[in-house]
Amino acid sequence: MKIVSVVGARPQFVKLAPIHKAALAAGVEHVIVHTGQHYDPMLSDVFFEELGIGAPDVHLGVGSGSHGVQTGAMLSALDAVFDEHRPDWVLVYGDTNSTVAAALSAVKMHIPVAHLEAGLRSFNRRMPEEHNRVMTDHAADVLLAPTQVAVDHLANEGLAERTVLVGDVMTDVLFEQRDALPDGPSKLARELGLEPGSFYVSTIHRAESTDDPGRLAEIVRALSSLDKPVVLLAHPRVVAKAAAHGIDLAQGTLRVHPPLAYADLLAAVLDSAGVVTDSGGLQKEAFLLRVPCTTVRTETEWVETIELGWNVLANTAEEIAAGVTRPRPADTDAAPYGDGRAAERVITELLGRA
Repeated sequence: MKIVSVVGARPQFVKLAPIHKAALAAGVEHVIVHTGQHYDPMLSDVFFEELGIGAPDVHLGVGSGSHGVQTGAMLSALDAVFDEHRPDWVLVYGDTNSTVAAALSAVKMHIPVAHLEAGLRSFNRRMPEEHNRVMTDHAADVLLAPTQVAVDHLANEGLAERTVLVGDVMTDVLFEQRDALPDGPSKLARELGLEPGSFYVSTIHRAESTDDPGRLAEIVRALSSLDKPVVLLAHPRVVAKAAAHGIDLAQGTLRVHPPLAYADLLAAVLDSAGVVTDSGGLQKEAFLLRVPCTTVRTETEWVETIELGWNVLANTAEEIAAGVTRPRPADTDAAPYGDGRAAERVITELLGRA
């Protein structure tokens, strides 16, 4: 069997790693296509090296652009890739432009599509990611759901027959990477001269956080006035938008740092007093590491993190400050994101349907 995986953004590279490992173990030919949606080396190349994936088989080099330009460029390039490889399955991940472009291209070429992380919903139709995931779910042949909540969303949309609960592959790789971390302070804490527990880790990158100058200014103001240093792992998007808006990111308690390699990120989160983010992936990683998270959004797809008390939604500067300084949540053994063997289930499912 041959599977073509299409990825383009940092969270997708993390999810790709256990899938690649499981595919090789099962004797499956696994072709990796990198669209180039994330082109900064610290958001791209380093993940392939660090997670043992190896270089992508195909790199489209699409780069940045408006949603239409970026998605259109991917569609144009992917047609030729799929025509060359003619896989048994095209596997798409998450909710990016790379996801929906690969699904549309494959569907129109009558190649079966499997959607990993299917069924997540924010119910916020202003988010481009929401449209991407809904369109991909309705186009795909098999919906690989990470949680029971996701399964229920798909059933409500009439997609139950295509849905399989496999667990969350990000849990697979996080557990593996966490268990391999060396003892002692994280690389980030050592580099910045910070004691474990004396700082917060933050990432801000979504369009709704960065496109509006007033909104970005409020978030920066909130982060820069917290009670501990805040290390902002600055995605190229937030750097560019802050510069365009004339907003100084390095103010108050805010310290700007380039993005980290995955293991270094996990170590930094474990060392931190909490996480402040608008990233779906980091919300979940913080929960799995049992580090309190404050999410700068009006909703989240990962509702389990909210229900279990390890994540809160915050939008104003006051809400962000209250979220970050809230008491530590009650410990829990809940495992809504699976047991760390989701990738094996994905490959088994696709083999059984080939």
